[in-house]
Amino acid sequence: MPVAWRFDAIGTAWRIDTRDELSPRVRAAVAERVERFDRDWSRFRADSRIARIARTPGRHELAADASPLLAFYRELYEATAGRVSPLVGRSLEALGYDAAYRLRPVDDIPVPPAWDDAVAWDGLALEVARPVVVDVGAAGKGYLVDLVSDLLVDAGVAEHIVDASGDLRARGVPMTIALEHPLDPSKAVGVVGLTDGAFCASATTRRAWGEGLHHVLDAITGLPVRGVIATWVLAPTALVADGVATALFFDPDAGFLSRAATAYARMSSDGTVAASTDFPGELFA
Repeated sequence: MPVAWRFDAIGTAWRIDTRDELSPRVRAAVAERVERFDRDWSRFRADSRIARIARTPGRHELAADASPLLAFYRELYEATAGRVSPLVGRSLEALGYDAAYRLRPVDDIPVPPAWDDAVAWDGLALEVARPVVVDVGAAGKGYLVDLVSDLLVDAGVAEHIVDASGDLRARGVPMTIALEHPLDPSKAVGVVGLTDGAFCASATTRRAWGEGLHHVLDAITGLPVRGVIATWVLAPTALVADGVATALFFDPDAGFLSRAATAYARMSSDGTVAASTDFPGELFA
């Protein structure tokens, strides 16, 4: 693609590739959409909806587009027997990944509450039985990539790539993606092709701030996962690809993976790489 627009948002680097330069109106619409999502879902800003939920139990109306994200989180929760949950925010803060980026864990890490014990979602509002810190990091960035891609389509930009630091959505643009080695960014463990759809990757070496401290938590224990260190997923949407990339750090239900229409690869801590039978790429290791 001949034109690349780069910007920073929600704590990460973005790149949107298009055949023609985006107009100021479209760029402004993208920036407003990203800011609105951050204002709705960020646990790092005091004025967000999530921050209000963390302070006050009760009924909280969420954004009109919250339903697909929370509905898919419920699927992830059930497919992983509760190990992927949006209620891990308090544990992440205790481990040091908080709004102040303290990056020093406390002695006692709280265990996230079970979904049905703490919250209820009726499609319009979240009923909170006790103050909880919601964190949508397992699938939220992918969902925002989809929202931005849909906005571009609505604006008449049919062919494009939206890339939020490795979580990307391609529309009508063939590309080859290298699967970055999680322990050596100068190497690739494989390549995969994509023209229409989404690709997301996750690794415990990203957003890591100490020995054994990283952002992928087991919601049963509140502690960082072990065993799997990287995942790569292709799916129809970035919401699904992002969420499944997190679920694969555990052993998600095979029926769920089939329904999600994903193809994937993952690397274990011993360096071995395994892929689904339909993974449309080449693995070097």
